[in-house]
This record gives sequence, C-alpha cells and structure tokens, in this order.
Amino acid sequence: MTRLAILLAAALAATPVFAEVRAPLSKTEISLSFAPVVKAAAPAVVNIYATRVVESRVSPFAGDPFFGQLFRDFGETRPEVQNSLGSGVIVAAGGLVVSNYHVVEAATDITVVLTDKREFKAEVVLADQVNDLAVLRLKDAADLPVLPFRDSDGVEVGDLVLAIGNPFGIGQTVSMGIISALARSSISVGDGHGYFLQTDAAINPGNSGGALVDAEGRLVGINTAILTQSGGSNGVGFAIPSNLVRAVVAQAEAGASRFQRPWAGVSGQAVDGALAEGLGLAVPEGVILSELHPASPFAAGGLVAGDVVLRLAGAPVNSPAEMIFRMSSHGVGAAVAVDYLHKGKPRSATVQLIAPPEQPARDTRKIGSGSVLEGLEVARINPAVIAELDLPLQAEGVAVLASAAWAAQAGLQAGDILLSINGARIATPADVAAAAANAGRSWSIDLVRRGQPMRLRFRV
Repeated sequence: MTRLAILLAAALAATPVFAEVRAPLSKTEISLSFAPVVKAAAPAVVNIYATRVVESRVSPFAGDPFFGQLFRDFGETRPEVQNSLGSGVIVAAGGLVVSNYHVVEAATDITVVLTDKREFKAEVVLADQVNDLAVLRLKDAADLPVLPFRDSDGVEVGDLVLAIGNPFGIGQTVSMGIISALARSSISVGDGHGYFLQTDAAINPGNSGGALVDAEGRLVGINTAILTQSGGSNGVGFAIPSNLVRAVVAQAEAGASRFQRPWAGVSGQAVDGALAEGLGLAVPEGVILSELHPASPFAAGGLVAGDVVLRLAGAPVNSPAEMIFRMSSHGVGAAVAVDYLHKGKPRSATVQLIAPPEQPARDTRKIGSGSVLEGLEVARINPAVIAELDLPLQAEGVAVLASAAWAAQAGLQAGDILLSINGARIATPADVAAAAANAGRSWSIDLVRRGQPMRLRFRV
C-alpha cells in the first residue's frame, strides 16, 4: 500500500460517525404531548379551601415605629377569620385526600373542590406536623378518581415529572420539569428537617399539597415548599416522597389520628470529609452513631456508639433525616436489614422497627386549682416521652408535658426537666404533686431546659 493510500485509510477511519438525519415518519414523532397523562391524573388532584379563626391583637400603637415594637403585646385581642388555599391528592376512592399540614392547620371549615366542580366538606383524620402531611376524609364521597403511588426509591435525577395544583388560586395548572436532585434533607419544612425530592417544575403558592407525577401519571411526591426570594417559583421546589406519603395514608386508613414513626433511639451525624478520613473511608458516606439508648432497637441489633450506618433495607443512608425517612417509610413492625461498619469492618444486622417504649410507665400527673403550680402537667421520662418532647436520649426523671395557667406564668415550659422544687428533689411525678401542695410564698424551681440548667424564682 502506498503512503497516500495509508493516509487516506487513516483519515477515513478517524472520520466521526454522525446520527442519521431524517424527516419524522409518524405523528407521534412529530408531536410530543403529556395530554393523556394529564387527563388521567388531573381529576385526582383537588383544590382545598380552609378557614381558621385566629386571635389578632389590636394595639393603639400599631404602625408606630418605636412604641409599636415596645408595646407589641399590648392591647385587646379579637377573633379574625383567615382563609388558606392549597391543593390535595385523592388516594382512596372512598374519599381520602392527602395534603400538607400547613394548608389545613387549625382549620375550622374545609371545602374540597374536584376538577368536575363537585364540592365536599372534609375533616382532618390524621395530622403530622413533622412531615407537613395531613390526611382528609371527604364526607359522603364514593367512587372518586385515585392517583396510584410510584415507588419513590426508583426515581432518578433527570426523570420527567409534572406538578399539578392550584397556584395563586387561578385554577388547576400543570407545569413540567425533571427531578433535579434526590435526598435533600437540609430544608426546614413543617416541624423539623425532612427528606425531599427536588424538582424544577414550577411550584408556586397554592401548589402546596398538590401532586408531583411521573410520565405515566403515578404519584411521585406531594409538593410542599420552594426556595424563593420573590415569592414565586425559581425552579427550586421540593416534594415529600411518595413512599413516606403512602406510609402516612396507610396509618390513616387503619384509624390513626397521628403518624407513629419508628423510634431509632440513637443520635448521630452525617459522615463528612474529616470524619471519613479519620475512619479510613475512601469517600464520605453513612451516619456515625454517637449515642444509643439502652432500649434502642439498633442496640438490640448489636450496634454500638462509633458504628457507621451505611444502608437501611438496601437503600443508602447519608444523613439522620434520610435515616428517619427510611425507617418511617417501612413503618412500625417491619424488620429491616442494616449494613454498617464496626471498627472499619463491614457488618450486617436485622433491626426490628418499634414505637418508642412506654417503659417505665409515664405516670402522668396534672396539678389542679388551689396550687401555685396550677396548669402543670408532668410525666416520668421514658423513651416515648423522650421522642414526644425531643429530649436528650439519656434524660431521666420528670418532664413537663404541658404548662398553662399559673404554671405558665411562673415560666415553666413543655420539655423542661424538673430537678427540684423548693429544695426537694424531684424523681417521680408524685414528688411534683407533693411539692405543689406547699402553701409557701417563696418558690424556687431547678430545671434543665434544652440542655441548659436554670432556676426559676418567684413569690406569690
């Protein structure tokens, strides 16, 4: 072969191969439409109108730049009616609708309007402020359209999704986007930090509680929040994953009024770069456990402080919020496989997901009238009380469940751990009841509030 022939052969071999260019051959290739998906999914997405009565304060100093701040709690209160607007998703043909907790919080009247203009009165049957979810039951409803659930663990970044809701109250609207990110857990929604899917599908006020569906019309998540500086959509929206929504709905169908999430009985933190280096990990991953309650199901499974939880039921766990989400989506009573590292070596265990134990019995006591501590409700600290009040795992003794009337005026708050009253040590709720019978005028209460010791002193 001549030198020229060799050069020509090499040039031909290096020539890039381009995709075939041709005219569309069918109507399907000419036009892409989500109309069939919307027609199937939209009837199961509803508008929610909620009315609540709040106490507003009328101050004679309102609007004054100085005295308005100085006397902001001055003046009479009067009831004021507020209206909120949101969306919801029908998840059971008998009339169960899931929405956001903040849409129906403290509502005295709830009306649900379907796309075919039918209206139903509704009541909240399960409320979960932590996950910002609420389940409503429509009165006298049957044979309603329903959105099927999709396994949200199968969702991937780049999947096409549609957001359906009622933004700004203008009527049902559909916007398209993709799943932008998974496992967003640093966003504060509801009563804590949750675990969300991120999407760039336009979500605006009024979309809350609406549906995020995939290209087959299956429910991927419940739209709940946006990041914005203007109040409008910036293409950064968040949805509660359908697996958690399905677990909440299942408990509502079983008759629960509050969502019972499994109790881990552990504290820990995400493994960052510095921790990974210290642990000898190639990449930062997992949650390192710093503390375990003696009754923790993870302790029962053999895990100890210093272990790194990598996966729960085969799914990765890279933050405490993600760990709670994985447990909640499986529910109380499930047995899950936990993959973890113990002193750098991989191990596996089976953990039984449980509700926080009521052991020892909480022995709730309420202080009635005739005492300076009237309105105080206390209980013995156990795992259930620890979870309920978000107390430290190793908390012991007696905690304040609620504080009203004179007890509230004295400065006591829910979550306070009582140590002593007028010098008498507090070890049981009965000790509080005995101390409350004191008729003295000078009072001194030692307690721990959010980890900080403090003393309340007052005279009556």
